[in-house]
Amino acid sequence: MGKRMRKNLRHTAAKAVERKALAVDAPAAPAPLISDRQRRRLERRSVLDRITSNGTISACVMILAAVAAVICANTDAYYALHEWFALPVSIGIAGWEFSFSFELFVNDFLMAVFFLLVGIELKYEMTVGELRRPRQAMLPMLAAVGGVVVPACIYGFVNRGGAVYGWAIPMATDIAFALGVLSLLGNRVPPAIKVFFSTLAIADDLLAIAAIALFYGHAPSMMWLGAAAVVTALLVVLNIRRHFRLAPYLALGLVLWFCLYQSGVHATLAGVILAFTIPARSDIDAGGLVSWLGAKLPELDDRFDDEAHILGQHDFTHAVSGVERVMHRVTPPLQRLEHYISTPVNFLILPLFAFVNAQVRLVGVDLGALVVDPVAVGVYLGMLLGKPVGIAGVTFILVKAGLAELPRGVRWPHIVGVGILGGIGFTMSILIAGLAFTEIPAELLAAKTAILVGSVSAALLGLAYMHLVCRGRAAR
Repeated sequence: MGKRMRKNLRHTAAKAVERKALAVDAPAAPAPLISDRQRRRLERRSVLDRITSNGTISACVMILAAVAAVICANTDAYYALHEWFALPVSIGIAGWEFSFSFELFVNDFLMAVFFLLVGIELKYEMTVGELRRPRQAMLPMLAAVGGVVVPACIYGFVNRGGAVYGWAIPMATDIAFALGVLSLLGNRVPPAIKVFFSTLAIADDLLAIAAIALFYGHAPSMMWLGAAAVVTALLVVLNIRRHFRLAPYLALGLVLWFCLYQSGVHATLAGVILAFTIPARSDIDAGGLVSWLGAKLPELDDRFDDEAHILGQHDFTHAVSGVERVMHRVTPPLQRLEHYISTPVNFLILPLFAFVNAQVRLVGVDLGALVVDPVAVGVYLGMLLGKPVGIAGVTFILVKAGLAELPRGVRWPHIVGVGILGGIGFTMSILIAGLAFTEIPAELLAAKTAILVGSVSAALLGLAYMHLVCRGRAAR
């Protein structure tokens, strides 16, 4: 036993000497790529990105803006705000002047940026999402049609012979608000439900955009429509000729917005048109990118001098700039633009739109008359009753007829819950109400009040219902 122990000790000592020698001969550990301060800054940036990309947080910000608008509208601040919203904003160039109010700037120009984001989401879904598979997308898309037709019919029936022009108000689903509410349930909601609801909401947006374009514009000016068609053709040519820089598209998009604004067609449609013309492909062959970078690394290593200051290493910085330009062009222009505008849209444009348009002043208003106003009743019933009946009804008919199947993991109570949440129609509904009742303040007040109450009711009822329906899944 003693001989074996001494042998083991000698072996252990030899190994220790070998490790020490290797440690001396081995190169020193490479210096960290970034400092601790830079790492902490990147971590903070990552946290900020997660916050700004959270649909629940952005929906809460919009709700707070709407609540603040209702509070301000029922105080003395209402008159000062109303006067400020009506102040003209003028742009003059060489004797030519273009003027519009702040409220018009928010509703027509800033909302065009929102529609640009909606158009990007639509194109994404049609390129790599659920809308590229017609058979899979058929069920939620046709369910969205039911969720549009039934609310419009309910509104039209209640307002027959009256303010029937507001028929499209209860048909729209606020995709950001509704998905934000659904996300509050976390992983208890089956993934297939989220996909189904997202596809349905996107199809719903398409139908709302079509309704605005066809029924809620002014008498169009053919000259300006022709100019808009020419600009659209130029955008298509840029896409066909594979121009991947965003600047030309954005410049022509601004011209397109102006042409549509002057034509009488609602100018926010320029955002959707622009989105569908921006390239969704990369300027770089992604398949050969890794091998190209591998060939570039020896060149960068040869040009780098670790004893010289970075400002004096012109060859190295020039080579790095070339790599930076290539890497920047890997991301498709459509995706780059979405990254640029998503945070401003969710945290600036939509809250500002909510604050400007949710100015529901109830001081001195006969609440009893408001509650029974046909416009308010039609909008409220359309959102809270028409949406679930239309969505669940069309889905039931298609499945029972054998034309479609429920997604895996989705049950009928889930479809009813999706229909209830589809009644959340804040942003698009308020926009359509403003277009429908521009000259009728009393009806506009009734419509906005019903939209606010109906959206809150649908959110609370849908959240409670889905919580009960998905409780069993959480236990499993």
